[in-house]
Amino acid sequence: MKKLCTLACKAQSLLDSTRAVDFLGPLALRLYLVPIFWMAGTKKLADIESTAAWFGDPDWGLGLPFPELMAWMASLTEAGGAIMLFFGIGVRWISLPLMITMIVAAVTVHLQNGWLAIAEGSGFFASERTAGAIERLDRAKDILRENANYDWLTENGSIVVLNNGIEFATTYTIMLLVLFFIGPGKASVDYFISKKFNQCN
Repeated sequence: MKKLCTLACKAQSLLDSTRAVDFLGPLALRLYLVPIFWMAGTKKLADIESTAAWFGDPDWGLGLPFPELMAWMASLTEAGGAIMLFFGIGVRWISLPLMITMIVAAVTVHLQNGWLAIAEGSGFFASERTAGAIERLDRAKDILRENANYDWLTENGSIVVLNNGIEFATTYTIMLLVLFFIGPGKASVDYFISKKFNQCN
């Protein structure tokens, strides 16, 4: 029993020693999210009129109120948020509006499609919609095999059907929630600002 306790203590001590590089976790989360929000925000900003039209139109768009304002807010939050995440400045503050944009996107765009981002024909999250998509995908593959160079078409990746469910938006929201609570880590401007202010107190 004593040997077991000693072994457990050594194992715990080994785990505790990794705290020296615990900044890697939040840094990885931040850097993973940077290109996602940068591309989403800058794409909207590049054609803000179309973005606002899509936000506001109740028939083919999202039917949101104040579409021009909402388009600018979402675009600047995403593009500006990417920059803030990259440098690790105001990370806990920007995590909140970024989470809101993800929740709005999940509810208004993705929720109707279920969970899956990529359609699957079976499994826990599969639905009648995704099963139907796979049936059509299989038919499309047959057509491509008969009438095209299928090996060339698929040599860099499989052909799939985008289901556009809430999977990605939910994942990004959870990552932002973690950053909101744990902060950006030591490899950030926030950490050095906080350290400076703590020295002044």
